Amino acid sequence: MKTKDLEGLSKEELSQKEGALKEELFKLNTQRYTGAVEKPHMFSLLKKDIARIRTIMNAKRKSSLQA
Repeated sequence: MKTKDLEGLSKEELSQKEGALKEELFKLNTQRYTGAVEKPHMFSLLKKDIARIRTIMNAKRKSSLQA
């Protein structure tokens, strides 16, 4: 996911995307414990995408507080 794509989304859309990514990460973790992970590189990608979304949400929150 690109940062510029995420910046154009509203707060509600960002929180929905974050929830979906967290669900996917949870599914991957359950696969990890059963020993059936097909794409182990997805752990780091999902975590980075969640961090990007949280960063953008915090920046939007701070800008709305200053305005």
